[in-house]
Amino acid sequence: MTTIHTLGFPRMGAQRELKFALERHWRGEIAADELAAVGRALRARHWQLQRDAGLDFVTVGDFAYYDHVANHIQLLGCEPARFGFSGDEPALARYFTLARGVAREAGASEAGSPALEMTKWFDTNYHYLVPEFTPETTFSLADERLFAEVDEALALGHPVKAVLLGPLSFLWLGKEKSAGFARLDLLDRLLPVYGAILARLKAQGVQWVQIDEPILGLDLPPAWRQAFEPAYAHLAGAGVSLLLATYFSPLQENLGLACRLPVHGLHVDGVRAPEEIAAVADWLPSHKALSLGVVDGRNVWRTDLDAALRLLRGLHEVRGGSLWLAPSCSLLHVPFSVADETGLDEELRGWLAFAVDKLDELRVLKQALAGDPAAEAPLAQARAAIQSRRASRRVNDPAVAERLASLPADADRRRSPFPQRQSAQRDRFGLPPLPTTTIGSFPQTAEIRAARAAFKRGELNAADYRKAMEKEIAHAVAVQEALGLDVLVHGEAERNDMVEYFGEQLAGFCFTGNGWVQSYGSRCVKPPIIYGDVSRSRPMTVDWTVYAQSLTKKPMKGMLTGPITTLQWSFVRDDQPRSTTAAQIALAVRDEVSDLERAGIGIVQIDEPAIREGLPLRREAWRDYLAWATRAFRLAASGVADETQIHTHMCYSEFNDILPEIAAMDADVITIETSRSDMELLHAFGEFKYPNEIGPGVYDIHSPRVPSTEEMTRLLDKALAVIPAGNLWVNPDCGLKTRGWPETEAALRAMVAAARAARERLGG
Repeated sequence: MTTIHTLGFPRMGAQRELKFALERHWRGEIAADELAAVGRALRARHWQLQRDAGLDFVTVGDFAYYDHVANHIQLLGCEPARFGFSGDEPALARYFTLARGVAREAGASEAGSPALEMTKWFDTNYHYLVPEFTPETTFSLADERLFAEVDEALALGHPVKAVLLGPLSFLWLGKEKSAGFARLDLLDRLLPVYGAILARLKAQGVQWVQIDEPILGLDLPPAWRQAFEPAYAHLAGAGVSLLLATYFSPLQENLGLACRLPVHGLHVDGVRAPEEIAAVADWLPSHKALSLGVVDGRNVWRTDLDAALRLLRGLHEVRGGSLWLAPSCSLLHVPFSVADETGLDEELRGWLAFAVDKLDELRVLKQALAGDPAAEAPLAQARAAIQSRRASRRVNDPAVAERLASLPADADRRRSPFPQRQSAQRDRFGLPPLPTTTIGSFPQTAEIRAARAAFKRGELNAADYRKAMEKEIAHAVAVQEALGLDVLVHGEAERNDMVEYFGEQLAGFCFTGNGWVQSYGSRCVKPPIIYGDVSRSRPMTVDWTVYAQSLTKKPMKGMLTGPITTLQWSFVRDDQPRSTTAAQIALAVRDEVSDLERAGIGIVQIDEPAIREGLPLRREAWRDYLAWATRAFRLAASGVADETQIHTHMCYSEFNDILPEIAAMDADVITIETSRSDMELLHAFGEFKYPNEIGPGVYDIHSPRVPSTEEMTRLLDKALAVIPAGNLWVNPDCGLKTRGWPETEAALRAMVAAARAARERLGG
């Protein structure tokens, strides 16, 4: 009998129960035990959903109050010494300190402890907390949460498959915080702790442990590849069955290595690497379980069950009970359930499958392979949905294709080179050295969210909603004027999300009512769904930006989301190349940029925080992606005069290996996240001699702590050491949407003071 399971399940809950409980806890409204009760209730509910769908195991260990990598930092006893934990603090309090930092107390000489650095989980929009390693790092079995959760599931009568992030992937995802050593050297210290964890799980009665090693889908250095076999030989002695799981990328040269490791089963991503399925089936010994990810864990479209069965039947005949079925990866990356989307029209709704629905697809595949007549009706329903989507007239717009085909060859090029544009822009704006600005958004207060919700419910008419938003915009402009910022923003009060807001105004997008996906911690996003050709029918931001400009004589930035970020942070149609969809979005953004310019807005920021995360995980595919991705940005940005200044923003990514392509985007100003890495990222820009202007973030907006002027001055001095003063801007790491006004004003006041002090030192 075929085994079905999932690699992981969404944590937040059907109604984002965990998000709201976390935020109440952080505000001091509920105690740790009340938060823990919410966690227990969600786990029990989600395990029951897995069993109700017919899964042979429930997956335990995928739940996290903030991040699963942070879970492992505590489990493995390697909390960084810089946090100064005494050992008396509760584990959960330490956990949130790792994630959110320690605020600087008023009057204290110490600046507090910044949170762990945060970066993207492979090529997803999920952020993980980066482990920190030094030569002194030690490991120990130091946290009981995993074992307590296993006991919870067993007490509820569920068969358990525990999940761990593998030791090599854990080390790979971290960062050396001392010079002169390689974190791989810590493997020998780490493996005994993994062995102890596996022994504990076996003693609890766990038969299978899923051990995730997604780095097997990367271009690994030889030393890392060579470390796998001795590492897993060590773990093989634990006496528990190990299911090695890879996802997101083809195995390629690591295929034979993965198949011969001394484990009891191998999971591969059959969606991202369908071309490898036959080779894995041939290489993997028949006594080992082959777990095939045939349901897409990264996108929201229904699985073509007929096509999946054509693939699976031959494998099932050969492998029998050693064939397992699963989603391609954890379902963390998709929304909870289509059943909640009553606002979508029936045709669109019928094309979709979210986490709960994907579990049902696994059950149907298992039934069909077993010849169970119960599979016939759901197979017919899935077949009809697939045919409906393929035949729908709402998907393709000939006018969009015609416009793309007729673009001139130089449509993605500015009229003049950067030095000429820089001169024209300096003449136009007359900004001081080290100009200060923000990344775009200001706090989304309870009043803003209430007004938006009332407007959507029809309880607030359009005129009153506009007045409410204009009041918020006026407040944001007044605060910036009072603080002394040089280039202002309107604060984005009217925007629910930087992608959703634009998608709601573009053809080819549809929107869910409850399609939330975790981005980091309690932060959830509701990605649009791109089902058809994209075009813009009217201006999207011009009125709001022009209103804000009317309130100040200082330059006002127009704020737009770029084509690649819109692509990456949406669920994208899979019936045409992503490059084509990106170019369609770029032309819609280009139209908006031109309208802003005609309305007198001289600075336009086109945010592309996701361009790095869109890189294929295999380097051989980078060139093609970067060519069409950077062209899409240039298409969006290049229809303006020299004196119009184009900004872009990127955050939480390693840029060192794509700096030529970032320079090729040819934005006049780029702002980047650098504060959590203590300006480490900026050194590469300096060594590369990045030709245009750059604003490295001088404080971390993802933490509630307010850094001092001295702390930001230190970071500015580090920036001035590698970037010419004439090309340097001063700004936070990212938008301020998730922060409160008091901390926002305090931090920006300190930032402006740091910039002014630096100007004085420069004599400007």
